[in-house]
Amino acid sequence: MSTRPYRARGRSDRSKQTRERIRQAVRQLLAEGSFHTAAVEEVAVRAGVSRATLYQHFRSRLELVDAICETFDENPALLRLRESVSLPDADEALAATLALTVRFWSSEDGVLRELYGVAAVDPAARALVDRQRADRRGEFERLVDNLRRSGRLRAAERALALLMVMSSYETYRELREAGLSDRRVTALLQQSARELLVEP
Repeated sequence: MSTRPYRARGRSDRSKQTRERIRQAVRQLLAEGSFHTAAVEEVAVRAGVSRATLYQHFRSRLELVDAICETFDENPALLRLRESVSLPDADEALAATLALTVRFWSSEDGVLRELYGVAAVDPAARALVDRQRADRRGEFERLVDNLRRSGRLRAAERALALLMVMSSYETYRELREAGLSDRRVTALLQQSARELLVEP
């Protein structure tokens, strides 16, 4: 019996573990607010790998930031949000999608604060923010279609723009810095969306 499959699987498992340690190192540096100024060597040291090993997994800072996108895709709030936009009850879809958006922002706040803060000067961060906005736009387009099909959508031509502003990370941070809890932010966004977008 050959041991090759076992060895290949062992290498693959170690490779996945190494990649995960590197991703966690990037998340830590982002949460600490030091990723933007950190050298690649610092990421490697934090992950407990050599610089060469890091470059085997990620060829650039952009790829390191892309790895953070992978972790966002696994976030339970984001996974549920993608389902909520299509709920049969349009009112429930609107309320749930906004609540899950706030939950996602809150759960990733430490990392996102750094990425959004440096997006103007860091191409890797800017690319992530742009991709995230495009993804959010796609989900909210689906939500607007759901609301339109329900026959209760008011101001259809500006519904998407209003939802994008209300659900943005910048809006979330502004409201949190004004002293509102996540619960109050959620309630405010849900009430505003109902008043602006849904016929009674």
